Amino acid sequence: MFKETRYSLLVLFAVCLSGLAFPAQALDDPTLRTEITKLDNGLTVLLLEDHATPVVAFQMWVGAGSRDEHRYTGIAHLFEHMMFKGSKHIGPEEHARLIEAYGGRVNAYTSRDRTVYHEDIPAEALPLVIALEAERVAHLDINQATLDSEREVVLEERRMRTEDNPQGLALEALLATRFVAHPYRWPVIGWRSDVEQVTLEACQEFFAHYYAPNNLVLVVVGDFASEEVLADIRREFGKLKPSAEVPRNPTVEPEQNGERRTQVYFDLESPIFAAAWHAPAAGHPDSITLDVIGELLSAGRSSRLYRRLVYEEEQALSASGGYWEMKDDGLFYAFAGVRPDGSVVRVEELFFDEVRKLREEAISQAELEKSKRQIEVRLVMGQEMNHALAARIGSDFTTLGRIRPLEEQLAILEAVSAEDVQRVAQKYLIEKHRSVVRVIPRPNPGALAPVDEAKGGEAR
Repeated sequence: MFKETRYSLLVLFAVCLSGLAFPAQALDDPTLRTEITKLDNGLTVLLLEDHATPVVAFQMWVGAGSRDEHRYTGIAHLFEHMMFKGSKHIGPEEHARLIEAYGGRVNAYTSRDRTVYHEDIPAEALPLVIALEAERVAHLDINQATLDSEREVVLEERRMRTEDNPQGLALEALLATRFVAHPYRWPVIGWRSDVEQVTLEACQEFFAHYYAPNNLVLVVVGDFASEEVLADIRREFGKLKPSAEVPRNPTVEPEQNGERRTQVYFDLESPIFAAAWHAPAAGHPDSITLDVIGELLSAGRSSRLYRRLVYEEEQALSASGGYWEMKDDGLFYAFAGVRPDGSVVRVEELFFDEVRKLREEAISQAELEKSKRQIEVRLVMGQEMNHALAARIGSDFTTLGRIRPLEEQLAILEAVSAEDVQRVAQKYLIEKHRSVVRVIPRPNPGALAPVDEAKGGEAR
């Protein structure tokens, strides 16, 4: 049956590329067959059985991201590292080694809303993976030596990805400017001083609150028998005790009523321009239209921003952006890498002019359809791999509390009109909701004259 599903999806993909309307009956969405079970201890299990290939995607979604940190930032991400450092019955790095011995792949990531541990494995390794995941949730070895070791790893990661990286600095500054109250304002990796000082007791408390069955969602997609897998999960995870409390930060981001600006100095030849606007949280009716606007502005070299900033005006080396939806809030963002001989001020002017056009001028039907087709292709192609299916199921369920049918998403997308694009741009992409960051060369203390505003706006 899954081979037929893949065939119909490929047919739909071809139709999307052609830009023609497609029949609803051509789409068979496998996620509609997901079985949802909740154990007595609160663990949620989402199973999608499919025997097309002898592989399985197993994902454990932990409802703990940087938004759940209370005293020390970076602790959620720190646990992404510590979860691989051994438990009562499994030695350090043994978890990954056992899975890789089967030819499987294992990894994890932390976001502002969650931490996800994922394995892609041959079907015969699934019972082992279930046992290994339950083992480290039940018996993770949280000790001072491991904390000290992983603390240094994280600090080095922070140095490479943020402190010595102008793009990382720009993103960190942009989020800290866009959000003034909500925990989304601090970086997932944490502020350096917090990572340096986080205590063993704080780590143990965080783990006890958040790594509990009533805060976990298991997603399993692929070649297995559902009854057998559910029995394995009940045996391994069913004995875990739920957390009496899963604390959530109650902070709501206040309305922004004026433009905010931040300037960051760094040793670089090519300045960086970044901007963000307030946008709604995941699941909002305007979300898909914001996705369309993101495609219009910055999807590839034919997009409006790339054409204007890189090709026509020759002011930027790159231009990108889009809608970033999160559980509690969202933002529409933009980044541009300024040419060494260009002007960050001019890049900003050109970018905001393109945003103005979206607010004031109706887009063409051809441009609208092209953007919608690009999104359709991504949605459809995301059904072809077990890993992507599991990610879609887990993301939807943990964010929205349900799994959105693909047909529903495509229908909403297809209904987006040029009038919707203009309405949404006028609602969100406005000056009072705007935050701007520039990363520019450090000023030269010996300079006797101010630099031309068009080259950065500061005395050197």
